[in-house]
Amino acid sequence: MKTVGFIGLGVMGHFMAGHLAQKLPEGSGKEFFAYDIDSAKARAFADAAGAAASAGVKISLATGLSGMAGCDIVFLSLPSSEAVREVILGKEGLALSLKKGSVVVDTSTTEMGVVKAAAAGLEAAGIGFIDSPVSGGELAAKNGTLSFMAGGRQDVFDAVKPYCQTMAASVVYMGATGSGQAAKAVNQMIVGAAFAVIAESFSMGVKSGLDPKALYEAIKGGWAGSKVLDVAAADMFSREFKPGGTVDIHWKDLGYALSLSKDTDSPVPVTALVHEVFKAARARGEGQKSQPAVVRLWEDLLKIEVK
Repeated sequence: MKTVGFIGLGVMGHFMAGHLAQKLPEGSGKEFFAYDIDSAKARAFADAAGAAASAGVKISLATGLSGMAGCDIVFLSLPSSEAVREVILGKEGLALSLKKGSVVVDTSTTEMGVVKAAAAGLEAAGIGFIDSPVSGGELAAKNGTLSFMAGGRQDVFDAVKPYCQTMAASVVYMGATGSGQAAKAVNQMIVGAAFAVIAESFSMGVKSGLDPKALYEAIKGGWAGSKVLDVAAADMFSREFKPGGTVDIHWKDLGYALSLSKDTDSPVPVTALVHEVFKAARARGEGQKSQPAVVRLWEDLLKIEVK
């Protein structure tokens, strides 16, 4: 019986862990381990998930990384590459505490160098590793409809895929270690560029005298229509800019994409410019707001509001 653990119970992770605990695949044990460095988040997760967990599944809070030592599969949902490195390779990390034959699945967006180092450190300890970042944001995490893009050994992926599917609308194997993160970089490049061009185009439209809501209704059913347009329009019109994803996080992810472009000698001029747009939004103080808040840059320049 496989014992499952989840580390990182933040904006995305607490929803993901909740779905996993509630829908553990056949062959899983009856105890689910959860951990977050913030004990208040861990306790809130346990209180919320305990009542909703599958019949007979006990939610247990680990007091530290060593509390995951008995797990066969451990999922990570962490905010930075530095956190992933520490949790896996640190002096109390999973590479030292997990048993041989267990597997770590990193659903974070993680820099390629850290992915490679983590995979090597775990492999040396006889532990499998899958890099499987996710896309879809907070709403998809809440609804259990995330998109998983996975890299690593095929046999290890096959073993953990049913667990990923408890949180996902799609789980796609991309190839060798690092392939999941490469796919996520592509995803973030496309999404970031879309948020930026929506901000500048709608600002130009308002400056030209258009009603932005009428503009959205006019174009949403055509080729310009997308999930990104829907999210951006809702945020711009409400003025809430409430995260899910944030300007800060997307700026970080685009930085990872730029690093990968250097490693692969791939020209990415659009992404480089979009990275600067997000950097400027951070400098304006929008870092903790949702990505559509980049529109505030154009609103300042043009003395208008897209609302």
